[in-house]
Amino acid sequence: MRWDRLFDDLEAQLALDEVRELDSEVADRTRRERAQLDLHTRLLANLDAPRAALRLSGRVVTGRLLDVGPDWALVETAPERPVLVALPAVRAVSGIGPGARTPSVVARRFGIGAALRAVCRDRAVVEVADVDGHLATGTIDVVGADHLELAEHASDETRRTANVTGRLLVPFWSLGSVRRI
Repeated sequence: MRWDRLFDDLEAQLALDEVRELDSEVADRTRRERAQLDLHTRLLANLDAPRAALRLSGRVVTGRLLDVGPDWALVETAPERPVLVALPAVRAVSGIGPGARTPSVVARRFGIGAALRAVCRDRAVVEVADVDGHLATGTIDVVGADHLELAEHASDETRRTANVTGRLLVPFWSLGSVRRI
């Protein structure tokens, strides 16, 4: 009997050690997988989140998360009023759930330049905010490899040569958001 209890005790200790080792391995793998997640994949899992709040320097863009690219997010702040937010300008995000979704190969290549070119083609009057919160209004004339060129004019005027008061180059790395007016 004594030997049986000893062997039972050793078996129980061995089983407990195996459970602890497995738990440790699972926790380590989970940490490694989470370390692979980026903001893009987290936001992709939360498309249509109704109250996503992206905090930029000095302001918060809150609304329904419409779309996400590798370096941008499109947030509908009011019906038919989307705001294009540059992800490098985002300081924090709230109002989203857990999870992540791997983007398609095409989605990974659809950067902020492509999104801005769509706005440029529409010739829409926009409000451009930089990472410091400075605002400028006008029409995007050119979207380069790493910047946009804004023909500055009043928000209630169309883009005509006589209405243009200046030209503003905004590098993508200093872009905060672009909102159609």
